Amino acid sequence: MRRLLPPILFLASVCFAFGIALPLIHVERLFFFTDEPSLVGMVAALWAGGDWLLAATVGLFSIAFPAMKLALLHNAAYGRPETAVPGWFRMLSNWSMLDVLLVALVIFAAKTSGLATAFTKPGLWFFAASVLLTATASALVKRTPSAAS
Repeated sequence: MRRLLPPILFLASVCFAFGIALPLIHVERLFFFTDEPSLVGMVAALWAGGDWLLAATVGLFSIAFPAMKLALLHNAAYGRPETAVPGWFRMLSNWSMLDVLLVALVIFAAKTSGLATAFTKPGLWFFAASVLLTATASALVKRTPSAAS
């Protein structure tokens, strides 16, 4: 199991980078107006629009916490044997899949409203893959004797 950890952590990190940078959805309104926001773009647009609390919340739970968890997992996997991911951080990371669910709800709402059409883009799939791979890496780090606390 230990030899699966490096490729899983690498793939999780790459998928996370693509997931926050690539467009999550394609929204088309009135056949003329289209938008393909990325996660980073959404946070920037919320911030620029004056929705600082929402931008900070989305940025923390969607970008900062998953990035910190990946960094902690890399440290736990390759750092000192006593290094581990803190329990409180594992609890916060359980909310990572919420972003994927919210985008799915936006797509559903757009399709059923008749005012717009929406389709998933690669960023959503990369982000979802990153969440699943990070959870797998976390489970492997917990099971690896040299990385346990």
